[in-house]
Amino acid sequence: MARTLTRRQLIERSINKRFRKELWAPFMTAIIKYELIQPGDKIAVCISGGKDSMLMAKLMQELHRHTRVPFDLVFLTMDPGYNPANREKIESNADLLGIPLTIFETDVFNVANSQEHSPCYLCARMRRGHLYSKAQELGCNKIALGHHMSDVIETVVMAMFNSSKLETMIPKVHSLNFEGMELIRPMYRIKEEDVLAWCRYNGLDFIRCACKFTEAAARAQNGENSRRRETKDLIRELKKAHPGIEDSIFNAVHAVQLDTFPGYKTNGEMHSFTEGYQDRKP
Repeated sequence: MARTLTRRQLIERSINKRFRKELWAPFMTAIIKYELIQPGDKIAVCISGGKDSMLMAKLMQELHRHTRVPFDLVFLTMDPGYNPANREKIESNADLLGIPLTIFETDVFNVANSQEHSPCYLCARMRRGHLYSKAQELGCNKIALGHHMSDVIETVVMAMFNSSKLETMIPKVHSLNFEGMELIRPMYRIKEEDVLAWCRYNGLDFIRCACKFTEAAARAQNGENSRRRETKDLIRELKKAHPGIEDSIFNAVHAVQLDTFPGYKTNGEMHSFTEGYQDRKP
């Protein structure tokens, strides 16, 4: 007689079966290629309650269950001032998915929302700082964030168009302010469209950005600021004529031809192609 699976088991099974190529394989490629996890790590998996961080939590949980590499996980959620409905939704989704949350509270929303200029920037910086601090307090040496391939690609395009520079986010980075701490991005090679497909397949619904500046926008634009929304729309339009454009941009940031650039910046210092130019052979 066939065993009847619970909804949680079906959701977990979909990661390794139905979405193995789209989710599990690129997740494992990132873990291995970028050396994101080392034996003895204690990782704070940071869960905002959105689709990306919740999927990341399940991926990390499944890896922890089946790997032979010894490491520990803490599923860390910061409540920056959610309204009761959003807080309840995060907790109910975590219960459904079998994610044991460690929740701590802050006043990030109140502080950020009181600022007239760049409240989103301030909010992001404060949230990151609180997460590092709490993770370190809990004995963690790494925090994991749910940035995915689409975030990487959009960052490249936004930096070019809005900041006049070529930059993106890397798979892992040492913290400048919290000694011994490192940030990792296990979903670095997963596309957002595949995260959304997994959510739809399993009938899952997660919160979006929930501060007072974006709650109204969330209902209309999935909570994204207009600049990022414009970038998503641009890439979507380009994909109609060039279906592989996302992969091309992503692969490009892994194969930068530095010798062809007139200038670049590293370790906070600007450099020009003229440095040592006369000594180079044609």
